[in-house]
Amino acid sequence: MKQSSKCALGGIVAALSLVLMISIAIVPFMEFALPAVAGALITFIVIEIDKKWAFGVYLAVAILGMLLVPQKEVSVMYLAFFGYYPIIKAIFESKLPIFLSWALKVLSFVATMVVSYYLMIKFMGVTLDETEEFGAFAIPVLLGTGTLAFILYDIALSKFVTLYLIKWQKRFKRYFK
Repeated sequence: MKQSSKCALGGIVAALSLVLMISIAIVPFMEFALPAVAGALITFIVIEIDKKWAFGVYLAVAILGMLLVPQKEVSVMYLAFFGYYPIIKAIFESKLPIFLSWALKVLSFVATMVVSYYLMIKFMGVTLDETEEFGAFAIPVLLGTGTLAFILYDIALSKFVTLYLIKWQKRFKRYFK
């Protein structure tokens, strides 16, 4: 792929990711789905160019997201996990046995969510309304539910990659040479 095509693809993915995250102002109930989908777009860069370019696009979107996205929780979720997850997913799955890969992916998700929410509560004034309503069980239940959702997200991302490689990659290559 030519350098100009790499720049164009990176710009398109970055712009789409930002538009998705900024659209939280229109659909406020999708605060976890939008950064997850925006992060999934990084997969195109990982597949078509390489992990270094994907990391560069991730950084650009993360910085612009922190500046432009109205709901900071969305930006933090992208910055803290969903933006770079397709990159580490590719690394884990290509270099490690499946059991170890899954263990590290789930561990990285849980650790990132715990640290992210701690920092958001401590420094950004984000509150967990569920803790007032459900008490001490709220955090483990939310973390467990989030982990289950993450596992489904990982499986869906793998299916998306397979679908892309089988059906769409040939069409894509015609536009970006």
